Amino acid sequence: MLLKNGHLIDPATKTNEPVDIRVENGTIVELGKDLSAKDNEEVLDLSGLTVAPGLVDTHVHFRDPGLTYKEDIHSGSLAAAKGGFTSVICMANTKPTVDSVGTLKDILTRAQDENIHIYQTASVSYGLSGEKMTNFDALADAGACGFTDDGIPLLDATFCYEAMCKAAELHMPISLHEEDKAFITNNGINAGETSARLGVVGSPAIAEEVMVARDCMLALRSGAAVVIQHISSGNSVELVRTAKKLGADIHAEATPHHFTLTEEALLEHGTLAKMNPPLRTEKDRQEIIQGLKDGTIDLIATDHAPHSTEEKSRPLTEALSGITGLETSLGLGITSLVKPGYLTLTELLEKMTCNPASLYKLPGGSIQAGAPADFVIFDPDEKWTVTDFASKASNSPFKGAELYGKIHYTICNGKIVYRG
Repeated sequence: MLLKNGHLIDPATKTNEPVDIRVENGTIVELGKDLSAKDNEEVLDLSGLTVAPGLVDTHVHFRDPGLTYKEDIHSGSLAAAKGGFTSVICMANTKPTVDSVGTLKDILTRAQDENIHIYQTASVSYGLSGEKMTNFDALADAGACGFTDDGIPLLDATFCYEAMCKAAELHMPISLHEEDKAFITNNGINAGETSARLGVVGSPAIAEEVMVARDCMLALRSGAAVVIQHISSGNSVELVRTAKKLGADIHAEATPHHFTLTEEALLEHGTLAKMNPPLRTEKDRQEIIQGLKDGTIDLIATDHAPHSTEEKSRPLTEALSGITGLETSLGLGITSLVKPGYLTLTELLEKMTCNPASLYKLPGGSIQAGAPADFVIFDPDEKWTVTDFASKASNSPFKGAELYGKIHYTICNGKIVYRG
């Protein structure tokens, strides 16, 4: 396959110019100007389109095994491809939890049948109990790419520190869900002006901040590559910024919903805007954007969290938290960050391609000879409307939204896996 006339933006190689790309056997073999097609070579004319490395998401829930009425590996992979993602990292809070080699290998084996790269984390603790550490060595040997009890915070500081030390020994990331339940009456709803209007006692930012403060210091002492997941508080951003200055190997994820919406979205969208951690204030949103601008937040991750219509139709305090995110992530990044001038397109893509690939030591994330032929091809100036979903779920407050950044192709291993 020969990709002709596209404009290549690759943060990893600092490329931002028109380049033709030749692909053979799923690998990039040549880049150059005005490359000529070989006999019987498929040519894809990308005039007017941007070519970037396939997007990488460090935080998705495919609900497989155990909760496949919400999503499964196949439907999740279709949603990812539609959103421009060629590599995703699944969380371990399935049923059963990914705390054994058997469960891990089952997922990874079935994932090989899909058209994108699907990686799997293992849990930090057995059954997400936060009490007994899983066998990190065995799980790493079996193919786990990192460790997390996402969805459940590690409340025992000593246990968390020991897990960090073990992850550091293996040179693997450990990702943390930061909410101290002692502060939370109703999760998924910020404790603030909107919750007061709704007559609900919610989840204050301090519930996140105390955990982030603790784990920044544990990260510094342990030397582990620690990821603060789905950061939502401006104070949390500042804590991570300080920890980085102190020398901690600490990273932070921002979700598109946290840099796009505030707690007021609950008034318009109801349970579709309920998630853990919750949407917070405009001040928090702006501080997250500043963290993205200055590199404090180095990852954009969706926390793709599909739920059934029934689960989201319950009353606000009873409905499950979370939204789908894979299919709207690039569009929201361009619309909410690039078009207003907060980030350049290269800076946005850096947090969605090479940064996550580098942290998790994945083969993708760049476009150069010898790299996997994984691309997202899109028009950053073309508008599109969020309508149908490839995911089994459609629990998104962005349904009906008009976004920039229409995706025309997703290519993984040299194969077109989505055509828009």
